[in-house]
Amino acid sequence: MTKTLFLARHAKASDKQPGQNDTDRELNSIGLQNSTRMGINFSNKGIQFDIIVSSPAVRAQATASLIAEQLKYDTSKIHLNPEIYEASTRTLLQVINQLKDEWNTVLLVGHNPAISYLAEYLTKSEIGDMTTCGVVSIEFELDQWNMISEGTGKMVSYEYPDLLNF
Repeated sequence: MTKTLFLARHAKASDKQPGQNDTDRELNSIGLQNSTRMGINFSNKGIQFDIIVSSPAVRAQATASLIAEQLKYDTSKIHLNPEIYEASTRTLLQVINQLKDEWNTVLLVGHNPAISYLAEYLTKSEIGDMTTCGVVSIEFELDQWNMISEGTGKMVSYEYPDLLNF
């Protein structure tokens, strides 16, 4: 059974205000629009996620929720994992390795630079700095998430809002 992992960088957020916690930054108008567009893109392709896992940062949660809404995915079922915020590639890999094997299609919403590094680590593809609301789709010819490691995935696509034709 193939496992498919979608790695998303959160959408464009407002700049940090003096005294504001970084985790409290909200999406700006472009980020709100782009998250919705990516959700529509997934919907148009018939993509459904078994689980959506997100950083608890407000901007990541909002990105995940807006994508989920377009897919009629119950936003209360989005799993918030605090390990994703300020994670290293190793930590993100551990999060993936602990996913339930019954889930075959997963969306993980996180932050740069780790989300970009992870995509390159898993696929050995040159991706560079993922743009905000960019999503890399990776397929693994594996039955278990704990078998995923360096170079075990094949990059299927890298999409971001500026590439969408609507």
